[in-house]
Amino acid sequence: MITVPIAASRPRNRKQLIVEAAGRVFSERGYNAASMEEIAAGVGISAAALYRHFPNKYALFAECANVLVDRLVAALDEVPPGADLAEVLGAATRVAVAHRASGGLYRWEARYLDPEDGRLLGAKVARVAGRVTEVVRREFPLPDAELRAAAALGAIGSVAMHRVSIAQRRLEDALLASALRVSATDPTRAVGGPRSVELPVQPVPRTRRAEILAAAVPLFARDGFAKVTNGQIAEAVGLAPSAIYRHYPTKVDILVAACLQAAGLLAQAVDQSLNEVTDPHDAVVSLAATYVAYSFEHTALTSVAEAEIGGLPTDLRQPLILAQREHIAAWEQQLRLARPELDPRQARVLVHAGFGVVVEAGRRLHWQNKRAHRDAVTALVLGAVGV
Repeated sequence: MITVPIAASRPRNRKQLIVEAAGRVFSERGYNAASMEEIAAGVGISAAALYRHFPNKYALFAECANVLVDRLVAALDEVPPGADLAEVLGAATRVAVAHRASGGLYRWEARYLDPEDGRLLGAKVARVAGRVTEVVRREFPLPDAELRAAAALGAIGSVAMHRVSIAQRRLEDALLASALRVSATDPTRAVGGPRSVELPVQPVPRTRRAEILAAAVPLFARDGFAKVTNGQIAEAVGLAPSAIYRHYPTKVDILVAACLQAAGLLAQAVDQSLNEVTDPHDAVVSLAATYVAYSFEHTALTSVAEAEIGGLPTDLRQPLILAQREHIAAWEQQLRLARPELDPRQARVLVHAGFGVVVEAGRRLHWQNKRAHRDAVTALVLGAVGV
């Protein structure tokens, strides 16, 4: 008797599985560092099989970029028009938490979308923000409802930027409470505690190496690391492209130098902010004001460090990850002293929520480095962490 082998059945939701796996890889590794082979391996298929569903990496990326926003739109559409803010933000929180592994691509990676795809995605994001703004304005008739709504969504979206291990329900509760506090915060109110912020001065480029770094950072921030060529950097400095290699063996070395500079400036700023501050509440206020001032002052440097670190080789990334952990540890320590009811995991979730507020509120304000803007965002960060 001849037996005919039974072909392995192909899962009907394979395309969905591919998109989920790709979202995780794009979020963690960045668009340019991600490979179709790595994504295929995450689904348990060959790269050839992957190409049967998506013709190239960009097509897959564009699909991923729309999936989570489509889920947010759908989730908010299911919330009745007269629902309160807790219901609206709760729906957004559940989606963000359920898909936290793939949500990181929205913060930095969406810039790789073609202009038309970017406009379509932006329209969907605006729809979500508009729904939240409407309810925020209705429930808390305070100034700058649009800014508060963006900041609240930033607090929720921060879940994609860290890996704090915490029970799903506790995570949702912490993020929702944070977003509600942000929504109810008057960004024009005076913030108590120490407010003067003296940031360390970014070194004036006095050497060719420093000039190259100073020229590369805004290019990386505008176009993304992978799109910038050594020729563009050399042109910005007035050098021949070959001269770059005398100072930096590879373009990656320039990126590492930028990330290390960002980490060093932030560490100095934190040390200064905590100097002679003894009250935990004042320490959190000082940390918030310092981080906001740093983010507005060094926007390009910060965005490059945050957006590109995932694509660095492991050995080069490790010192930067350690620096990030030290920064978060400083926040966690002071926040738990100011709010003793928090456990370490809750505190870390709230710290990241505060960082998310800075990113989205800063974008809303176009990173215009004005005292009023910094004060407003600082107030919203303090709302996020509950101080």
